[in-house]
Amino acid sequence: PRTMLFTGLTRDGVFEVKNGKITRPVKNFRFNESPMNIFKNIIELGASEKAVGSETDDYPIFVPAIKAANFNFSSLSDAI
Repeated sequence: PRTMLFTGLTRDGVFEVKNGKITRPVKNFRFNESPMNIFKNIIELGASEKAVGSETDDYPIFVPAIKAANFNFSSLSDAI
């Protein structure tokens, strides 16, 4: 059977947030997750923000921040 899966790494700074305040930098994460599970498990959506579509293209896209339950972070990277 076919599956849809996003895989990737966080980068350019990941921070712990407690009570709405950034408290410290943390290690980068590797993730493996189905976009269908992400959309199924949305808890909150933020306002749309302008982002760049990729590292090689300069076409802006507008996307909201997503808070989703049960997101699969599969491992840690030593880089901070």
